[in-house]
Amino acid sequence: MRLRALVFMKSQTSEEKLIHLLLARLERISVDSYWAHRASGVRGALIRIMEESEAQENPNIQTLESLCKLGFQILERAAREKR
Repeated sequence: MRLRALVFMKSQTSEEKLIHLLLARLERISVDSYWAHRASGVRGALIRIMEESEAQENPNIQTLESLCKLGFQILERAAREKR
């Protein structure tokens, strides 16, 4: 339910749109996949950082960038596993 609040933000930057896309893709990794548990952790951390930025707190940009990078790596590995 927390993600729903993030989806309806007034004006999203391209970075925020990319993060929302990443969150949606990480959520779709099959529970049977080796990567599902890690994807869940990255999703939770990304959602927390997005909520911090909504509350006008300054999110740690380095953490955000490394979580996004890790999220895309997980997606790539999960896709390879599916082949």
